[in-house]
Amino acid sequence: MTATWSALIVDDDPGVRQSLRLCLEADGARILGVGTPAGALEALERGAFDVVFLDLWLGSESGLALLPEVRARHPRAGVVVITAFASYESAVEAMRQGAVDYLPKPFTPEQVRHAARRVRDAQQLQRQVAELQDRVGEVEGEALFETHSARQAQLLQTAQRAAASDCVVLLTGESGTGKNVFARWLRAHSPRADGPFVTVHCPMLVGDLMSSALFGHRKGAFTGAVRDEVGKVQEAEGGTLFLDEVGDLDAQAQARLLRFLNDRTYERVGEAQERRADVRIVAATNRSLEAEVRAGRFREDLLFRLNVVTLCLPPLRERAEDVLPLARHYLAFFARRAGRDPASFSPRAERALVAHGWPGNLRELRNAVERALILAPGATLEPEDLGLPGAPQPGRAAVALGDDVPLEAVEREHIARIVARAPTLEAAARVLQIDATTLQRKRKRYGLA
Repeated sequence: MTATWSALIVDDDPGVRQSLRLCLEADGARILGVGTPAGALEALERGAFDVVFLDLWLGSESGLALLPEVRARHPRAGVVVITAFASYESAVEAMRQGAVDYLPKPFTPEQVRHAARRVRDAQQLQRQVAELQDRVGEVEGEALFETHSARQAQLLQTAQRAAASDCVVLLTGESGTGKNVFARWLRAHSPRADGPFVTVHCPMLVGDLMSSALFGHRKGAFTGAVRDEVGKVQEAEGGTLFLDEVGDLDAQAQARLLRFLNDRTYERVGEAQERRADVRIVAATNRSLEAEVRAGRFREDLLFRLNVVTLCLPPLRERAEDVLPLARHYLAFFARRAGRDPASFSPRAERALVAHGWPGNLRELRNAVERALILAPGATLEPEDLGLPGAPQPGRAAVALGDDVPLEAVEREHIARIVARAPTLEAAARVLQIDATTLQRKRKRYGLA
């Protein structure tokens, strides 16, 4: 039978270790047995285990004293305490220190297998809950990947190919363009889809805090290190490590990250043992790292390591075709979440949504729709409910092509929409193919200045 899970048996009685081995190997486990606390710690340093069977007494030493060390090194491992001296007090203390089960000796093979299965079932449930939480969090972002924009469609084709590999991916783009959601999409479409997704907020990684947070530390390594802690890298083992806002790392943190990216090896703070990580790296930034390199604020060699595949997420103003589908998606999402009847946008609100420049991108659109749904008096949302600066004024209907209106009214509406969407007046003038002075004069003429 091929081993599908792993167990560590910590018991000073060789006969007990052998009997547990036979029970668990028959259930598909890979087993390692040790007889001392030192042997257990060495085994935990070398590898991870799904279940740990820990004897309450290891000769003259307390197995419970080892339990916090097991939990610190492998937080996801389930510890089953076994003992020939069962008591209510020892059971309570074992549970208080983090054991998930308590098995008195003598025990039957079925009791052993049942205890291990309960631990594994609980772990599986935790993984499913975490995955469901991820999926719930991603539901509102699904529309990001259904596009009418040729640029966004091309980006998604490239992203699909990048996701299938294990290469480093750098996500760039303005704040609010959905880089976090995109990173999770890459993970979901990768061979590591079932692995953990761990986010590192790089602006928080300053000086020595970077090494501790990313790589972990040993007890006593520095003031306040009261126990061993695993870092983000070990939490992401077998999965994806997402470095959010990597452009905000300081020089010291950049150097340490570069060393890790070079060979995927690291040491915990306070120990000399070199560890090797099996993680996929996805990084994101709203800065131009090339400009940061030219300014001397970002290492060029680190940039080379990060931009194996670079995906630049376009701002929402360059995906005008997607604004209304995204807005309707968010409106339906928030209505369902609030338990409300379906709502809709008025034609005037839809024109205002398209005309707005959305400098805050998806985040701004999302917040505007959520706020409007909460505050609107009815089920049909108007521009005023959305709080859009480019919304038509109350009492003045927006002009559409083909309406029975003078040519000047069409020009006024077109200028208003372009100015609302463009980042600057100069950019709006370029789109309109007039100079900025002419644009300013027309804005004053039409009451738009």
